[in-house]
Amino acid sequence: MAPPRLLLVTVDRLPAWILPAWGSTWVSAPALDALAGRGLVFDRLISPSLEPRQTLDALAGALVAAAARAGIGVGVVTDDASVAARFAPEGEIGGGAVTVVPVVVPRRLARRAEETNLGRLFAAARGLLAGGEASIVWVHAGSMGLAWDAPESFREPYLDPDDPPPPAGVAVPSLPIDADTDPDLVMGHRQRLAAQVSLLDRCVGELLASLPTEPPSAEAWTICFAAVRGLPLGLHGLVGLPGEAGAEMPFGESLHLPAILVDGRGRMAGQRYPGLVMPADLGETLREIVGLPETLPAADGAPARPLADLLDSWTHHHRDRVIAVTTAATAVVTPHWLYLESAGADEEPRRRLHAKPDDFFEVADVGSRCPEVVAALGEIAAAARGKDPRAWTAPLGAAGETG
Repeated sequence: MAPPRLLLVTVDRLPAWILPAWGSTWVSAPALDALAGRGLVFDRLISPSLEPRQTLDALAGALVAAAARAGIGVGVVTDDASVAARFAPEGEIGGGAVTVVPVVVPRRLARRAEETNLGRLFAAARGLLAGGEASIVWVHAGSMGLAWDAPESFREPYLDPDDPPPPAGVAVPSLPIDADTDPDLVMGHRQRLAAQVSLLDRCVGELLASLPTEPPSAEAWTICFAAVRGLPLGLHGLVGLPGEAGAEMPFGESLHLPAILVDGRGRMAGQRYPGLVMPADLGETLREIVGLPETLPAADGAPARPLADLLDSWTHHHRDRVIAVTTAATAVVTPHWLYLESAGADEEPRRRLHAKPDDFFEVADVGSRCPEVVAALGEIAAAARGKDPRAWTAPLGAAGETG
């Protein structure tokens, strides 16, 4: 019997909130919508890190390396050279190929989709699939955080006749927001990102169309699409990437990631899972689907919880928290809350509490109205900063109840 086949697509700097499957009403992504209709959509994939290498390893890197050790044919196509270096400097992994498609940061928008960074990356991925030698194909796009080079035609659908033209060029913004910031400038950058998302959607659609049409079976392609980091778009004082002197806050626009799993056997197609999921959970699930015997390395204090039971019986031991400790703040995400605690070197901690899932964009701080919840999650945050594994297992107390 042939080994199960897996196509894994990961994208850096793609926030969940901009995709229609996660509630966006103004961005067009028909290929990803169709993929969501075929598979299992994870409503709340939350990353415990803003370090992309850690999330990439949890989602894909450890899985691909383990598959290569097991003798399964693998292929990696990426525009991020550091991903290739994770395996082997000479561009091979256990006999499989690692293809790097270098990112080009041009001065102007591309004229055609095929000339963009994403267009060239996904063309190389289609070539790898056409070769038919790899059972596991990983495509990673890092260029969403480096250049927004979608042709003008991809921007036009997002511009109203009275809108000023969006900012020129391909640079990903790094724009602090204050009372004097022109709202049209913020909207222009959002329109630019929307165009880049539409370009990504087209590229993903062409890649999926290159797969053979097969009935569901143990040998059919399993498809997983997931992001690595989101991107601030002006909701909390920043549009785009943090500057060299800045630090990215772990709000949902950065931690909340889109993820879709289409099982080759057709299990749970068209379903949505509302519970908390971490990238390591998804990576372990793919390991089980592929049939690898060795468990992937677990993140400190947070062992992975495979989700295959969802595919079989829609039962699962739900996570009650995801904790992210970053240089800027500590975030504790539960089914009902997002707690953020940040502090400068000489400042008292600043604490925020947002009700989930209602306050999707973390606009309303309700900490003053829920002091018991703030106290309970503050203790968990302190334990996490001290690397105490009990931060992941201690009872939530008042924070375990709905607001």
